[in-house]
Amino acid sequence: RKLRNFMLGLSLVGPGLFLVPQAQAAGDRALGEYLSTTCVSCHRPDGQSAEGIPSIIGWPSDQFVAVLKAYRDKTREHQIMNSLTSSLSDADMDALAEYFGSLSRK
Repeated sequence: RKLRNFMLGLSLVGPGLFLVPQAQAAGDRALGEYLSTTCVSCHRPDGQSAEGIPSIIGWPSDQFVAVLKAYRDKTREHQIMNSLTSSLSDADMDALAEYFGSLSRK
């Protein structure tokens, strides 16, 4: 029972990279910043494209979330993105959209 309650309170993000409390609100910028560490290992946080990897900052939230959901649902194929989004909750995606949407290109 303790394990069940513990697991209900956590969300696994990425391929085992982080455990995040579910108590965070959807669209929580601080949570999005925390979760972004996985994203910025490929997507540059300054808004510049690098080696064909697109910028993900400044997108409208609805578009950002729609793309993440398409990767999670595998209606949009990319092996790495499909894997990384497979464990993201809708609240995690909203938080990432809030964080990356708040950034501006340098």
